[in-house]
Amino acid sequence: MDKLQQARLLINEIDKEMAALFERRMQAARVIAEYKKERGLQIYDAARERAVIEKNAACIKDYDIRSYYVKFLQDEMAVSKQYQEHVISGVKIAYSGIEGAYANIAAKKIFPYGKLISYRDFRAAYEAVVSGDCDCCVLPIENSYAGEVGQVMDMMFQGSLYVNGIYTLSINHHLLGAPGAGIKEIKTVVSHPQALAQCAEYIRRHGYETVEYANTAKAAKAVKDGGDKTVAAIASSQTARLYGLELLDHDINESAVNSTRFAVFSRVENKQVNTAGDSRFMLMFTVKNEAGALAQALNVLSSYGFNMRALRSRPMKDLAWEYYFYIEAEGDETGQNGSDMLRHLALHCDMLKVVGHYSDEVMLKDE
Repeated sequence: MDKLQQARLLINEIDKEMAALFERRMQAARVIAEYKKERGLQIYDAARERAVIEKNAACIKDYDIRSYYVKFLQDEMAVSKQYQEHVISGVKIAYSGIEGAYANIAAKKIFPYGKLISYRDFRAAYEAVVSGDCDCCVLPIENSYAGEVGQVMDMMFQGSLYVNGIYTLSINHHLLGAPGAGIKEIKTVVSHPQALAQCAEYIRRHGYETVEYANTAKAAKAVKDGGDKTVAAIASSQTARLYGLELLDHDINESAVNSTRFAVFSRVENKQVNTAGDSRFMLMFTVKNEAGALAQALNVLSSYGFNMRALRSRPMKDLAWEYYFYIEAEGDETGQNGSDMLRHLALHCDMLKVVGHYSDEVMLKDE
């Protein structure tokens, strides 16, 4: 037997072993996919992939073939993600609004393989997950211009769902007209109140009248259905394509920094924190009716080395002049240090709960 035949036999043996290992790997990928489906997690985890490739590439001693092994790993991960998408396909995602609304755009980008289901308002979308009608929901929690979304924050405080991911959608408002309309014909603009406020200077400069709608997509649909060339909507470019509207002017929002943070809620908490990324957690609590109770609670976080990124207060609906507090902090609260911190913090609180944690807030773009 010559060297060529020996090499081919060796490759055949290795390929047989690799086929068995591939099957085992895909079985593990299925378990991961089911875990992510239950918790509303994205399939793609850039930090995790980078860490795995870096660690495994170091095992290749032959420098000449190391780059080929990296490509092999990347292809292997691509196949794994495709299989996970197949497993998760059909996952039901609730959102508030109609197709073309910013929540719909965010949900579609986060779960491109999911079945998106529209609900009339935030609470209906949230309750769809609580009841099991949907697997998770995508809801806005904060806008860089208008601040926190109070109704969603209250549901986080009162409800049973967990936040397992935070995604920021960069928002650009555009002026959309009926088919065949020109910008010189426009006299009235319609949109959500926040969108109108964010484009107030543009509207004032052109002397437009304004009409408020429940969301930007409904405003765009009204322009499409009405066919009035003097009326334009303020909405996204995706909405323009969805309803066949004319893009009369682009990027008309007053501030170039305009984004909304969306949270993914599910019934099951994700207890696995990706240590390759920047871990953050979210707390909600009420403090005891004692002098300095809030200050003492905040000092607990810093004393255990957790950096607080956000602190907000909200009035409690059932108690006049009583408030609950919301904190986002950097670090892993699932470890021993975090557990000790939470036990210490509870001594200063009447109610305390972790409402979620996540790694590496993901930036989405309204293209």
